[in-house]
Amino acid sequence: MAKIGIILGSTRPGRNGKAVADWVLENAQQRTDAEFELVDLADFPLPHLDEPVPPSMGMYQNDHTKEWSAKIASFDGYIFVTPEYNHSTSGVLKNAIDYLSREWNNKAVGFVAYGALGGARAVEHLRLVAIELMMAPVRAQVSLSLITEFENFSVFRPGEYQQPALETLLDQVIAWSNALAPLRAA
Repeated sequence: MAKIGIILGSTRPGRNGKAVADWVLENAQQRTDAEFELVDLADFPLPHLDEPVPPSMGMYQNDHTKEWSAKIASFDGYIFVTPEYNHSTSGVLKNAIDYLSREWNNKAVGFVAYGALGGARAVEHLRLVAIELMMAPVRAQVSLSLITEFENFSVFRPGEYQQPALETLLDQVIAWSNALAPLRAA
């Protein structure tokens, strides 16, 4: 059974992402075709990339990197929950992604984004980063507008119409995670 990490890509105080990630996890855990785990970047306080050797070499020297590597390597696929900051993703999520290389390879990734325009531009950037790291971004995504899905821009209240988009995203991430298993085993 595929193991999917739901990565909460914001550590900002008062962040909206925690409620969004909890919603994704709550819905995902109703399924029986995969296992899901929430990975909160607040629990992995990575300084700005501080490894002296490029991540593609896999020669990590710092304990925080080794811990992050083990966590990410344990998954078959991912769902990134990302805010949109300044037409892109958060710096903390990009830094966490950049810390590693092989751990991301040959794994599916889906995106749940939130922002003024539903986080669309953050996802555009993350798709390019994912492809470079040999991840397979799925087509479906969930875009949550701060205007329609958040009361006063801070209390998350997703509309029922978001449910099919989330289910499709989960279907695709699981299917692609399973399809890529032979490549990960090689």
